[in-house]
Amino acid sequence: MENNALTTETQYATIDNKKIAYRKFGNGTPIILANRFRGTLDTWDPLFLDLLAETNTVITFDYSGIGYSEGELPLDLHLVAAEVVKIADYLKIDKFNVGGWSYGGLIAQYTTFLYPKRVLNTIVIGSNPMGKNETPLSPLFLEKALKPDYDLEDIITLFFEPKSEKSRIAAQVSSERIAKRIDQSKVPATPELFQRYFAPTNQLAEDKDNFRAAYKTLQTPVLVISGDNDISFAVENWFPLLQNAPTLQHIIFPNTGHAPHYQYPELATSYIKIFIKNTIN
Repeated sequence: MENNALTTETQYATIDNKKIAYRKFGNGTPIILANRFRGTLDTWDPLFLDLLAETNTVITFDYSGIGYSEGELPLDLHLVAAEVVKIADYLKIDKFNVGGWSYGGLIAQYTTFLYPKRVLNTIVIGSNPMGKNETPLSPLFLEKALKPDYDLEDIITLFFEPKSEKSRIAAQVSSERIAKRIDQSKVPATPELFQRYFAPTNQLAEDKDNFRAAYKTLQTPVLVISGDNDISFAVENWFPLLQNAPTLQHIIFPNTGHAPHYQYPELATSYIKIFIKNTIN
């Protein structure tokens, strides 16, 4: 039986004298996925991964100091993005698709701009562009996101659309899928780790690399998938870029929050597969 998200073993790459945990399964062009704030190998929705793995080799990993990996989460997003490429180097992968959700969507963008010759296509889910964004994090996000552990209502508020019964049901079903393989003790829960995640806030806003402006000349195809009620990375922050980013496509799911790919895994992966198949360099 082929491996899937629930059965593939955790492996370790020795990178910079530390063990970095990763999982790899599926067939096809590689896609390396960068995770959200507090996300680990276990917190990906397995259905989302399994559907992607039908046409791609899916690689998930834990950042340094997060989940199953040794070390410390870097405070500089350049260094976090470098971990994506170091994983690819370890696996002897030259070119790859990069995807990221939330914090990981920022990492995917940094990887794309810093290593343009390595990235075939970029998928950004529930995230924002770099630079000055008009709509900030909702106070409700910060109220819920920093709790030591999430109950179902927290998950619905953070990642789904509480006002939609369909979204609430999707949250329950997705949570049940994730619960089949999760070590809660590996999920970041300390203020010290939270501070490391939030440390690059000024780096993002200042955007000294001018990545926001670089979208005008970017050659890499970028697919952005957003929910219409994302309380952490507001969908409207993409709108000013859309007429100045010729390789960027933006899809917005209705009645959906921060995790559109968990509410609609079949639809999200269908878009991603079509995007990769038809825009690959």
